[in-house]
Amino acid sequence: MKVTRKIIEIDEEHCDGCGNCVISCAEGALKIIDGKAKVISDNLCDGLGACIGECPQDALKIIERETEEYDEEAVEKHCQSANIPKTFEKAESALTHWPVQIRLIPPTAPFLKGANLLVVADCVPLAFPSLHQDFIDGKTVMMGCPKFDDVQEYVDKFAGIFKTAGVKSVTTLIMEVPCCSGLPMIVKKGMEKAEVNVPGKQVTISTRGEILEER
Repeated sequence: MKVTRKIIEIDEEHCDGCGNCVISCAEGALKIIDGKAKVISDNLCDGLGACIGECPQDALKIIERETEEYDEEAVEKHCQSANIPKTFEKAESALTHWPVQIRLIPPTAPFLKGANLLVVADCVPLAFPSLHQDFIDGKTVMMGCPKFDDVQEYVDKFAGIFKTAGVKSVTTLIMEVPCCSGLPMIVKKGMEKAEVNVPGKQVTISTRGEILEER
């Protein structure tokens, strides 16, 4: 049944796909699709606007229009099917070394020798609560942000590691937001500079903590 009520509207020209609004939406009504925030179903949006204050581009606003009624039962089913976490069990850390920040790890670090690298965008642990169990176990972690850190420094660092450490594999773990897209390219350029080809894969995580893609 359609009613006239308040609902979120997104200005795609201003939206930069940062995902802040997605994280703040408890109903899971928002999703980043093709680099833009979208309301995935009108009946999931309560129209209260908790997401608006999180948008740095002022791309969201509350409007009033004819649409589906807000459906709490549909929200509950959506949160369950999307595996949106509500509580977290205590788990042991799988981390075996320190430091983990890319710029702090020297290419000669002993824990890099023959390692299976896990290169992680530093927002991932906040969105993906089972990171340790699902990805870190058995891997050497290198974490950083391609948006705020020095890209060329990262490329040079990985080139040095690939030249000297005998890395066995590389898994690059990023968020779906645009600012993460540079991390796999940095790893690739590091390999090219070192003139090696290390097998690996890229995994993309949604801002709601779902694995969107593995390739």
